[in-house]
Amino acid sequence: MLMGMLSACFSKAVVDLETTKAKQTETTTGEQTMTSKSSALDHVVKDAFGEDHDLNQYRGKAVLIVNVASRCGYTSQYKGLQELHKEYSARGLQVLGFPCNQFMGQEPGTDAEIQDFCRTNYGVEFPVLSKVEVNGTNMSPVYRSLTQDSPETFQGKIGWNFEKFLVNKEGNVVGRFNSRIQPKDKRLVDAIESVLQ
Repeated sequence: MLMGMLSACFSKAVVDLETTKAKQTETTTGEQTMTSKSSALDHVVKDAFGEDHDLNQYRGKAVLIVNVASRCGYTSQYKGLQELHKEYSARGLQVLGFPCNQFMGQEPGTDAEIQDFCRTNYGVEFPVLSKVEVNGTNMSPVYRSLTQDSPETFQGKIGWNFEKFLVNKEGNVVGRFNSRIQPKDKRLVDAIESVLQ
């Protein structure tokens, strides 16, 4: 049954990722002037304990924002995200996880269950915040900023779990990496290094 779930996850992910706008390639990077309404860092979200978590505290850092899920074929990317956190947090990288249950119900747990899963299975130390929606009418304001208010190159609906947005020190989106791009992929690592310089 597990193999069936994983197969369904990968099949659906490939379909979703390949039917997104043609302008979106596997990696989209580049310093661009933001002319949008808001930055992803302009928002206050809820943490896993229901407390306010002001994203403005991360201005001045490179921020990697990822929509995560516990029952997806890409869930093992938590390991790579934690490795990025350990390797680059002292230099100014902040990884943020936003659990989402919109893709085949692959994040059904409560916020408390998600926290336990991340820590127990992957030793996650970066913030994994309260569950959100990343597409549709109930989209989190953070994801509205990322997918609608960012430069046109980075716009468009989220295709699957573990899409990654890189935000620079000024709060502007400067990179978008789809689910198939692993956290330690050279393209993502090079983009992070560029922002941290």
